[in-house]
Amino acid sequence: MGRHFEVRAAAMAATAKAKSAIYMRASKEIYAAAKSGIPDPDSNLALRSAIEKYRKTCPRDVIDRAIEKAKGGSAEAYIEGRYEFLCAGGSYLIVDTLSDNVNRALTSVRTIVTRKGGKMGTVSYNFTLLSVLDFVGKEEDIEKIEEALIMADVDIQSCDYEDGIIEVKAAPNDLEKAKDALKELGITDFESAEVTFVPNDYVSLNDEDKKKFSLMLQELNENEDVQNVYHNVDNL
Repeated sequence: MGRHFEVRAAAMAATAKAKSAIYMRASKEIYAAAKSGIPDPDSNLALRSAIEKYRKTCPRDVIDRAIEKAKGGSAEAYIEGRYEFLCAGGSYLIVDTLSDNVNRALTSVRTIVTRKGGKMGTVSYNFTLLSVLDFVGKEEDIEKIEEALIMADVDIQSCDYEDGIIEVKAAPNDLEKAKDALKELGITDFESAEVTFVPNDYVSLNDEDKKKFSLMLQELNENEDVQNVYHNVDNL
């Protein structure tokens, strides 16, 4: 299996402040998804995906309040931003924001990264946008899973097993098709199931750069405007 699952796990530091930021992140994304269409996950694919994304990291009342806020006709609006950085040791960083203040979001993200030695630059070509689904499984199930995905016309990039987790990577537009195919096999509980940036290559940092990078990720994950963080460091 690639390092995608471990890299994402390392990016979600479990500090109290980070947990509060995750709740805020979930609330904004679910609210925005609910406002983009009918505020019902059965009819709104974006909303259903947002709920699934945060189902394991947020209490249900956080999700429900965000949906009710959208139903109530709130005029609050959030604008998306994406910022790319070159960092120490050949590491790359992409930060997505969702904020009601674009200038604040850019300034805060840029300040956090530049203070740790990063600089803005184009790095997204070093990543591939993919649907990634992680779930508990057995290595002997791989062949059956691949066959089910192929029959469902899912464009599979890889299907790997490591330490009790099966990871499927597929084309970014095939997330829901992949989930439906897996559910036909009785796989309904996903560690994660999302469209995300996966690094084409990974780097390992020396101890000094690793410490700086880890602190930077912690600050980003505690920031109220940061929505997603992607990077290519595999030894955090």
